[in-house]
Amino acid sequence: MSASGGGFETLAGARSSTTGAAGARSSTTGALLVLEDGRTFHGEAYGAEGETFGEAVFSTGMTGYQETLTDPSYHRQVVVMTAPHVGNTGMNDEDPESRRIWVSGYVVRDPARVPSSWRSVRSLDDELRAQGVVGISGIDTRALTRHLRERGAMRVGVSSTETDPEALLARVRDSAPMAGAELAGEVSTTEPYVVPAVGTRRFTVAAIDLGIKANTPRMMSERGIEVHVLPATATLDEVLAVQPDGLFFSNGPGDPAATTGQVELLKGALERGLPYFGICFGNQLFGRALGLGTYKLKYGHRGINQPVMDRTTGTVEVTAHNHGFAVDAPLDRETQTPYGAVTVSHVCLNDDVVEGLELRSATGELTAFSVQYHPEAAAGPHDAAYLFDRFCELIASRGRGFETLAGARSSTTGAPVVEEGEERARLETTTDGEDS
Repeated sequence: MSASGGGFETLAGARSSTTGAAGARSSTTGALLVLEDGRTFHGEAYGAEGETFGEAVFSTGMTGYQETLTDPSYHRQVVVMTAPHVGNTGMNDEDPESRRIWVSGYVVRDPARVPSSWRSVRSLDDELRAQGVVGISGIDTRALTRHLRERGAMRVGVSSTETDPEALLARVRDSAPMAGAELAGEVSTTEPYVVPAVGTRRFTVAAIDLGIKANTPRMMSERGIEVHVLPATATLDEVLAVQPDGLFFSNGPGDPAATTGQVELLKGALERGLPYFGICFGNQLFGRALGLGTYKLKYGHRGINQPVMDRTTGTVEVTAHNHGFAVDAPLDRETQTPYGAVTVSHVCLNDDVVEGLELRSATGELTAFSVQYHPEAAAGPHDAAYLFDRFCELIASRGRGFETLAGARSSTTGAPVVEEGEERARLETTTDGEDS
């Protein structure tokens, strides 16, 4: 397989000519990418020089690379960009979704030599180097993407220090797999904090940070919700101590089957009738709390152009995805659980993967729901932003008739309040700790 202008290596090991596109470097350093099945690509170092390992996944978004890089759900993954030109708009200080870049490695075809945007304050290459993110450029990302689609996501190594593919392959095969990995604790905040409601406070929500993105509490606060963001290790008692009107589980990395503490927390909340909304990893943990299984997708859904149907309205939405696992639930019937009947509310039109769940009481009232994709996607699309309004409607319809620790509502937990203008600084200074 070949493509014009790519500095890649075929299965037979023959290297094609390079384009010389290597960001702003004055000279190029060779780099090597080796998949766990032995497929090898040669290119140029991009970002930091060194060596890295992770799960190779591809993202189909043509824009929003800054949000992708700073999404904690990409922790321990090497992201392959299918769009050939990356870095055109540089990096700014307003768009990060968390305090740092989380990808383990970055793979691009033709990086921008010079960024072109009035908002840019540094190049993507410079930012990757500053944060120690090892990458590779100048390879045939189309061939690599086709390989991952056919063979599935797999472990990978990227190195600008190793020249022997066999030596790197051995280290790739010794690296940790994504299946069975519990990673939420590695990306979560270590201390609770509060994002205040914009304007009049309508509700209080306890949000479990499993890898939460900055835009999530922002979108809730814009709807009059005071958001108490709690660490992934929060207990049911700690959730109930904030006297919440609702419970939220965020996106995050890792295997949902390996994440057990949060499932028990959610079961306890459902038993008390606490309204619930989950996104991405929160959808998978919701499914497991209801007794449903989860499984690993062959190569996952990652990008900002995935079609999903809301089966409650018949509306088709263009949505942002980042998940390698999915819930195993029947599409044609409801499933009875100890907390009510659960049905599949959303499906991906590409492959019928479950993209949302609804839980209803014996009288048919909605008590909890979740989606597998990202209604909070800052880079867009924004078709699914209405789900935050649906959460507000759910809380309003349920009132405050759930069980609390003391039976009476308190005014505050003493957690620090983070004003909107301070949120970026908090994300940048919080202690560092696959996506779902």
